[in-house]
Amino acid sequence: MKWNQIFAQLTLLAQLGLSLAMPILMCLAGCYMLCTRLGVGLWIYLPGMILGIGASFMTAYKVYLSVTGKEKKPERGENERNFNRHL
Repeated sequence: MKWNQIFAQLTLLAQLGLSLAMPILMCLAGCYMLCTRLGVGLWIYLPGMILGIGASFMTAYKVYLSVTGKEKKPERGENERNFNRHL
């Protein structure tokens, strides 16, 4: 294996790790701010954690689709007008 392929795979792995961790951390930080500034109870951490996990799975799925190239692209119909084709 060449070094550029190894670094590309490591970069992809780091991006996947960050896309899994950041939504959870951001939701927990939002819950912390709600608890400290607005005085909301500690129960807010449960929905925040659930939303964070759901968001991290969604971003991981999007990364998977972009890496594998299985993302569906919209197909253009015959009757659809383009900017250079009017009729």
